[in-house]
Amino acid sequence: VQLQASGGGVVPAGGSLRLSCAAAGPIFSVNYAAWYRQAPGKHRELVAGSGRATEYADSVKGRFTISRDNTRNTLYLQMNDLTPEDTATYYCNEYITLHFEGGPTTEYWGRGTQVTVSS
Repeated sequence: VQLQASGGGVVPAGGSLRLSCAAAGPIFSVNYAAWYRQAPGKHRELVAGSGRATEYADSVKGRFTISRDNTRNTLYLQMNDLTPEDTATYYCNEYITLHFEGGPTTEYWGRGTQVTVSS
């Protein structure tokens, strides 16, 4: 399985972006999907995750929304009211059951997509 992230770019403060992460391969089900980000000199942090429940980092609550279109096998992160503190490389992450029910479950990461918010 490969995850391909896209949608990053340079936006002014207050702007919006929508990140996408397309999954391709022998996917039976996605058990958990998340977006992480890593800013220069900082640890990678969870931005939003969706499984049995949806969770958000406190810093993005009310501004970011995670969603997944299972018909397209694509994960999204809608980001509104962006601030310079949101500048980071964003990574998608999914726990996927392969082939059939009860098949192997493996964690996958997409390559990062850069988000830069100018002040």
